[in-house]
Amino acid sequence: MAVAVRVIPCLDVDAGRVVKGINFEGLRDAGDPVELAHRYDNAGADELTFLDVTASSGNRETTFDVVRRTAEEVFIPLTVGGGVRGVAEVDKLLRFGADKASINTAAVARPDVINEISRHFGSQVLVLSVDARRTRPGSQPTPSGFEVTTHGGRTGTGIDAIEWAREAADRGIGEILLNSIDADGTKDGFDLELIRLVRAAVKVPIIASGGAGEPAHFPPAVAAGADAVLAASIFHWGPDNMMSQVKQAIRDAGFEVR
Repeated sequence: MAVAVRVIPCLDVDAGRVVKGINFEGLRDAGDPVELAHRYDNAGADELTFLDVTASSGNRETTFDVVRRTAEEVFIPLTVGGGVRGVAEVDKLLRFGADKASINTAAVARPDVINEISRHFGSQVLVLSVDARRTRPGSQPTPSGFEVTTHGGRTGTGIDAIEWAREAADRGIGEILLNSIDADGTKDGFDLELIRLVRAAVKVPIIASGGAGEPAHFPPAVAAGADAVLAASIFHWGPDNMMSQVKQAIRDAGFEVR
């Protein structure tokens, strides 16, 4: 039996404010994270993802106070990422109210941290955030044509995104938040090729992220293999009933949705 699709708003937070850009650049203010979290909870979101988008690049910890205040306002699972480097940060996030922790840059730098966190807390607590983009002209090509980036999409690694997803799944990651840097903020639709490639490589749940501009964009991502769909702009600046529109579009396409 297929598991019902989850619809997840994303709160990209910088200095305590929700921001959104295009291709991870040109960030503009979208509001207070606590207020938005409360709004999305009431609108029927299945989960929330809170990403401190400059925590790794700025070499600072996630804004724990905002996490605590956000967790107090919502009664749905909360995933928090940004600046997570190991067991200590995950432990603190869980104590401040997060249900899951998302890791990216630190795992690329030292993959063993995945094993350490999953052994300590269980795989269900750990989400691998993969910020993937197509390899650029002049850069070293990867087997799949997609490479992993770090530091909020600003730093290329030359690591093949599909192979990295497979390795992380083998190490004990609970699910993968698959962010398309190329599609991010464009509102042109999800990167279906990227989703299909990762789906073929791993059995863990995939959360598709990047590119949603209208409700019709969500069912193709599910058809490509996503277990959950995540978006920001469409919810931040769309009509108040956008959550229900998205869920209805997925339902109308023949998929079960929460």
